[in-house]
Order: sequence, then structure tokens, then C-alpha cells
Amino acid sequence: MNRKTLIYKTGVEYGDYTLNHIQGCSHGCKYPCYAYMMAKRFGKVKSYEEWTQPCIIDNTLQLLEKEIPKFKDKIDILHLCFTTDPFMYKYPEISELSMRILKKANDNGIKCSVLTKGILPIELAELLTKNEYGITVVSLNENFKKKYEPGAAPIKERIQALKKLHDKGCYTWVSIEPYPTPNIIEQNLENILNEISFVDKIIFGRLHYNKIVSEYKDYKKFYNLCAKKVIEFCKKQKIEYYIKEGTVTKEGPT
Repeated sequence: MNRKTLIYKTGVEYGDYTLNHIQGCSHGCKYPCYAYMMAKRFGKVKSYEEWTQPCIIDNTLQLLEKEIPKFKDKIDILHLCFTTDPFMYKYPEISELSMRILKKANDNGIKCSVLTKGILPIELAELLTKNEYGITVVSLNENFKKKYEPGAAPIKERIQALKKLHDKGCYTWVSIEPYPTPNIIEQNLENILNEISFVDKIIFGRLHYNKIVSEYKDYKKFYNLCAKKVIEFCKKQKIEYYIKEGTVTKEGPT
């Protein structure tokens, strides 16, 4: 599979520019996954089964050669990835390509950000020191992971890999998004926060696109309280934080 372009501007807080060098994602998240919904809507994939069979963009490195000179003076931070996962669990060929992309960007002075539900390789510590490495953790419950993130890496292994990078002096962060409501899973947010208390930044966001959330009567109050807990925890631990837009809302009739 080839593409005509790779790097593009985005509005997400992870980075002002991003690229997606894979079509699909083997993690097969069922929150549901916004990237999968958009890919199916616009005819890029026909089914969930097709989505979970990732396909590398064959001309990725050739496109980088052309596009990095064009974008490098515009990019504050290049994010991997917005609609796929750069370190897809049990796909070493994808991880290898991601490492080559990061090195190429760094060699041209471009700072990068990474977010994964896979395992971050320790070799990332050898790249540009200002890079930012993140994982998604919305629960510590492996049964929840098996249901909602069936192909993703075990949660403890994700955290352990991130901690190793932290111990090497890397900037690390965690995305607690999309965080589920109690009618999906009963859990203690403080337990997650304590488990990742070593990180430099935490991003917190609610679950969207799932009618089960709106079936939980006090979901607005729930997310407001969760956001407050994250903010208080981060302030106490001197951790940067960002609450995703739409997570904190005015409470009242739904």
C-alpha cells in the first residue's frame, strides 16, 4: 500500500503535526475506536477484521525524504500516531519502521511524541532526549483489557516499559483516555494514578461514542469528579496535566 502524502497538521494536544505509516491496528479496541469508525465510514476498510490486519505504508521512508525538508521548520512536535499505533504489540516490523521514522525526524532536529498500547522499546532512550514517550492506560484490569483492547499489550508490561524509559531520563506521559464509567467497570482511579506516579505528564479524557456512558445517570458528575482527582493528584505530585475538552461539563439533566 502506498500513499501520496504522509505528514499532516493536526489539532490534537500530542503534537501539531502527525503521520500514520500504518493502515489499521491489530489492537482492535472496542470502546469503540474513533480511527476505525472513520476508516470504515470513508471506505478505507470494509470491516473490523480488515482493520485489525495492519498494513504498512510501503513508501513511508521515501515520503519522509520529500516531506521532512518541507515541514521541519514548521513542526513543533511530530506525533506518532493519530489513527494507528507505532509500536503495535507483537508486530516487530512495525516497531522497526517506527524507530527509523523517529531517528530520521530526530536527525533533522524534529522533536517527536509517541503514544502506544504496545511495548515501548528501551532503544528509544538512545534517541533525541527531548522526545516524549507515552502509553494509554484506562484500567489496571486485564479482563477489561481483553474485552476492550483485545490485541493490545498487557497493561503491566506497558507501564514497566515506560518506567524503564523514565529511569533512563526520558520524558514520559500517560493518556487515561477514554476513561470508562462505573457501569462499564467498577474501579478506583487513584489506583491507576498511583501506578503511574513516576510520569512527567498525565492526560485525562472521557469515553465518547458509546451509548453505555449516557445510560449511566450521573456520568457528567462522575467525569467532573474524576478530572478533579487527576488535577489534585498531579498538583500534589508536581506532574503536568491536561484535561481533554468535553470531559468537564456543567452538571444537570442529560
